[in-house]
Amino acid sequence: MNSNQIIRESLSQGVNFTYIPDSKFKTTLISFSMFTPLCEKDVSKNALLPGLLSHSCKKYPTLNSISTKLEELYGASVFTSLSKLGESQVVSLYAVGLNSAFAHENSNNIVDLNSLLCEMLFNPSVEEESFKLENVNQEKRQLIEDIESEINDKKAYARRRCEEVMCENESFGISIHGTVEGAKKLDGQEAYKAWKKLLSSSHIEIMVIGTAACSKIVSEFKNRLSKIKRENITSCNTQIIKKAEEIKEIEENMEVSQSKLVMGLRTEIAAPHSDTTALLVMNALFGGTAQSKLFLNVREKLSLCYYCSSRYNKHKGVMFIESGVEKDNVEKAKKEIMQQLKEIKIGNFTDLELEETKLFLSQGVKSTNDSLSALNSWYVSQAFSEEIKSPRDIIEEINNIKREKVIEVANKITLDTVYLLSAKNQKEEA
Repeated sequence: MNSNQIIRESLSQGVNFTYIPDSKFKTTLISFSMFTPLCEKDVSKNALLPGLLSHSCKKYPTLNSISTKLEELYGASVFTSLSKLGESQVVSLYAVGLNSAFAHENSNNIVDLNSLLCEMLFNPSVEEESFKLENVNQEKRQLIEDIESEINDKKAYARRRCEEVMCENESFGISIHGTVEGAKKLDGQEAYKAWKKLLSSSHIEIMVIGTAACSKIVSEFKNRLSKIKRENITSCNTQIIKKAEEIKEIEENMEVSQSKLVMGLRTEIAAPHSDTTALLVMNALFGGTAQSKLFLNVREKLSLCYYCSSRYNKHKGVMFIESGVEKDNVEKAKKEIMQQLKEIKIGNFTDLELEETKLFLSQGVKSTNDSLSALNSWYVSQAFSEEIKSPRDIIEEINNIKREKVIEVANKITLDTVYLLSAKNQKEEA
């Protein structure tokens, strides 16, 4: 699919509708995503909303009644997500249903599914400007459980802590779930205010991918939105710190079987910069594949860690290198990781390595076309881009990246933070 096949229009102030026609799927996905700046006082409130909105509404007040309706719609499904894009918290609801062409007894199956989604979004189970207490308490328990469970995944915990340390004065360092303390204070009125605020002032992206009667879907959304006073639309900007002024180092101790080393770097390049694709290639060459410098040298050749990889967040312009190491090897691992970055900076990689990396990256991008949810994530992530690009567009960009450009973007990268989650008394226990 080419990007020029995409239909995109504004439905209201700060509300965009995008239709990506794709006839190879027998189902169609509808998504409604609300973007709001990450803010400590609001994150926990917003984090409650996906569950509150998807588990009941006034027309279908119980989960059972919603499930019954979904079954009537040929086994359709509704799901949610809470994510981060740059320094925005994103609250999303999705509906996936059988294309009307295959729903022989209901030629309006997708339109009816959209109506159900709209009931959840615009007409939830609220009484006297408050979500129902039992629903709020249930979602609070789940939110607190999600926050507390993160510490059990030491790899994810170390990654999260490095983000917090590196971006302690930036919104990016705020957890999208908030804190346990913040979650415990929430009530129905606070959740209601958060819902009203998101509908009235967040940046909204509505997306339909598949085959659908878009005119009817657009008409319903316009009708629903016309009843909401859209004002003071939030500006979802992301602060880009181009270079690290100093290197922050922090070590924390915990009961872990192996130490977790996470290194945060500033890349100077973030979307919509034209060099983001070059940095994607550079990152894949450095630590994004099983043939990367980090994997082949730090892990395989020198056996300094159990795993070692890098990831580039193009919306924030940062890179994180993650590895699991024995404490005795931490310094060696850090030194070798930075040495492998230097190797790319001086151009010490072959043309074959670069071509294999671009092929691997292109195959990964191409696979996005195989899934409705992957395609939705792909296009929603471009919510603030002036030009919407299809996977095919990016594959073309990847294939045009030259080694000189890879070297150029690599030389912009600076180390900012080194975070180590180490095992307690590891040497004594050994």
